[in-house]
Amino acid sequence: MHEFVISAKKQKQKGASAMDIAKKLLDYGFHAPTIYFPLIVEEAMMVEPTETESRETLDAFAAAMIRIAEDIEQRPEVVRNTPQTTPIGRPDEVKAAREPKLKWEGR
Repeated sequence: MHEFVISAKKQKQKGASAMDIAKKLLDYGFHAPTIYFPLIVEEAMMVEPTETESRETLDAFAAAMIRIAEDIEQRPEVVRNTPQTTPIGRPDEVKAAREPKLKWEGR
């Protein structure tokens, strides 16, 4: 048993959803957790660190979550407009669902 589920219900009331928090974690170099599962937890985030994660990595993750919580309290728009440090910004998920590009036409 190495996963745990947290709820971003309070953060959602302050202007940032579980999706926003997951995207913000990318800016800190962490893989985005599974969101909205399990369905019985409102604004669910399933975090699954493996047994090989170091104490330092887990502490850094906790520190990132604290910083994100502080950002939500002070300026939730910063969290809603992430990721900022990845090569690709935040996609329009509604458009992606309605108009999926199933084939990459790169160079």
